[in-house]
Amino acid sequence: MRRFPLFLLGLVATPALAAPFQDTGAIDRAVAAFTGHGVGNEGGARTPVDARLKLAACPMVSMAWRTDTHDAVVVTCTGPEWRLFVPVKLPAVLPRGASPLVITPSAQPAAIKAVYVIKRGDPVTISAGSPGFSITREGVAVGDAVVGGRFMVKVDDQRNPVQAVATAAGSATLPGWTE
Repeated sequence: MRRFPLFLLGLVATPALAAPFQDTGAIDRAVAAFTGHGVGNEGGARTPVDARLKLAACPMVSMAWRTDTHDAVVVTCTGPEWRLFVPVKLPAVLPRGASPLVITPSAQPAAIKAVYVIKRGDPVTISAGSPGFSITREGVAVGDAVVGGRFMVKVDDQRNPVQAVATAAGSATLPGWTE
């Protein structure tokens, strides 16, 4: 009769130790609590955080709105250091005080409607730069966007669309760049 060494038996009996990664489901729940709306609902995250992300486990994340238009939640961990942007599904009618706004006259109280400066299929010029450097690309909008809103742009030589921020009709910049 053969005997297995005890240390081999211990390896078989216990699961392999995996690197500790942040639970993306916990991030989804935290964003839902922060926004007050569930994933996929207006005012909540557009989609769940990609479960394939391998973020280092964080004991406590902090959250803040990316801009005053509440278009994304910034989830941040300070130790270990990482940051994640979770896009928010904007309502068809923006809250009062959010820009851009159009007030339609009627007998009833004024209605607030979003003004889309870029619509799906529109040609878009994406530009980004700083003093002494600038880059411009042409593409086609994959979705609608208000000024300051994020949307996807299909650029000819790339297989996947790129994310852009609408600045005016037919114009956009890359997230994180200001014009």
